[in-house]
Amino acid sequence: MVLKTSESNQALRWFVAITPLAGAMVFPIAVPLVMARISIGAGVALALVLSAIWFIAMLKTSEMPH
Repeated sequence: MVLKTSESNQALRWFVAITPLAGAMVFPIAVPLVMARISIGAGVALALVLSAIWFIAMLKTSEMPH
């Protein structure tokens, strides 16, 4: 039972560590590609959606002092 808690804790730590990096890498690649291939409006909409999802993920996984 302790092993499962440790594995889930380690998975959460990995997610917390990768969230800022993933957002910083995906955003500047995805938005211009969508703008070039679809339209500027779709790129702006994607930027809004990605930034909201990224912000929520960062808030959910933040480690605040008590």
